[in-house]
Amino acid sequence: MTGRIFDIQRFSIHDGPGIRTTVFMKGCSLECAWCHNPESISPGMQIQTYFSKCIGCGRCFEVCTNGAHMIIDGERAYDGSLCKSCGRCAAECYSGAIVMAGREVSVDELMTEIEADMPFYKDSEGGVTFSGGEPLLQSEFVALALKRCKAAGINTAVDTAGNVKYSAFERVLPYTDLFLYDLKAMDDKLHRFLTGVSNKLLLDNLRAIDREGATIRIRVPVITGANDHNDNFMEMAEFLSSLNCIQGVEPLPYHSLGAGKLESLGEEAEGRLFETPGKERMDYVCSIFQNAGLRVFSR
Repeated sequence: MTGRIFDIQRFSIHDGPGIRTTVFMKGCSLECAWCHNPESISPGMQIQTYFSKCIGCGRCFEVCTNGAHMIIDGERAYDGSLCKSCGRCAAECYSGAIVMAGREVSVDELMTEIEADMPFYKDSEGGVTFSGGEPLLQSEFVALALKRCKAAGINTAVDTAGNVKYSAFERVLPYTDLFLYDLKAMDDKLHRFLTGVSNKLLLDNLRAIDREGATIRIRVPVITGANDHNDNFMEMAEFLSSLNCIQGVEPLPYHSLGAGKLESLGEEAEGRLFETPGKERMDYVCSIFQNAGLRVFSR
């Protein structure tokens, strides 16, 4: 069995305890306007272009059989509608001007990369985190990889938005030490507006894994102009304090690092940028959760 990933980030310190290797899986069941990994949303292979890095070698023109690469009015251009995602151009691009977002890996291949970092896990009590996108859209592959990690004595975490069938959670529960569970909005109408889907399934799944005794850390993006309302966070704090296995809450201030990635995919960043909340605002959001008796993890 193979899985489709788009990145492996080493020496990660923000995706669970200790030093971690974060495996980013391709595909997501939400479409958050502020997504900082927009290349993760589509499950398919995608070309990203960064033509400011182009050195003009012309190899992409030579290997592309579909005419997706071109010069228009003297400017380097790319037509994604002609691309078949074969990856030949990215493989030939040594300057990094053309990148393939997505690659297939076997569990064995992935474990070779993960196990190379084991000295860091042991010294820091770290481990491996499966993120995305939504890793549980590839739950069979992720479960196999998690099982191998557990057999090797590696701490495991799954970063999920929870908008998947509960059977996906059932596959990974026996091998997951920590769930990093994303919550955006408690009001269903607002959640639909911000992410394109209802929050009913993800809240039901959160209650279900809580009943199973899973260790859960809640991640809450704080996005001015989107979900940054006191009522939202107060309702969220009340809901979370009613559960039994919440390790704590991690409020995350919005950042605009996804804008460049959107442009690399040929999409417009305009209209999908938000304001980053300041420290004073983040402190207040943290206090809402603390006042509800919840531990707060802050960066």
